[in-house]
Amino acid sequence: MTTTGAQPFAARSNAHKDYFFGREIERWAAYRGIPVMTGTPRYHAHDITLSNCMLIAGLVQVVDIDKLAHEMLRAHWVDDFDLDNPDDLRRIGHRAGVDPAPLLGAAGSEEVQRIYRQNTEEAIDRSIFGSPTYFVDGDMFYGQDRLELIAHTLKI
Repeated sequence: MTTTGAQPFAARSNAHKDYFFGREIERWAAYRGIPVMTGTPRYHAHDITLSNCMLIAGLVQVVDIDKLAHEMLRAHWVDDFDLDNPDDLRRIGHRAGVDPAPLLGAAGSEEVQRIYRQNTEEAIDRSIFGSPTYFVDGDMFYGQDRLELIAHTLKI
């Protein structure tokens, strides 16, 4: 994200974090009727390479990636799990009904690392500055709060 000029989470102002990672999340959680913890998760600034590579391994091994990714986000934003902690990732895998051992075992493999590097290069090339980011016919939408706009765009 820093290659496109975005500030790392730890460098953002408290006002920015309080609004975008506090009030905005509370609003969207209320709107969607989903639980969310109060405040920013303790580990939000931790590295997410391991959890990203676990997801890539899940794609390669053809597990229910939607369920796994959803549980990762839920565990992070509701239960304050650390997405850089292998023990937390194991618990997340089990909660999602996925055996985490093969995924964590493959996370450091040459194949998964190659895909991770390719994804990173593509993100830099496309000027992505955060996650989640979606593209519809080359048009970028940043943030899950843009899903309604994406649905609208797809209907046009």
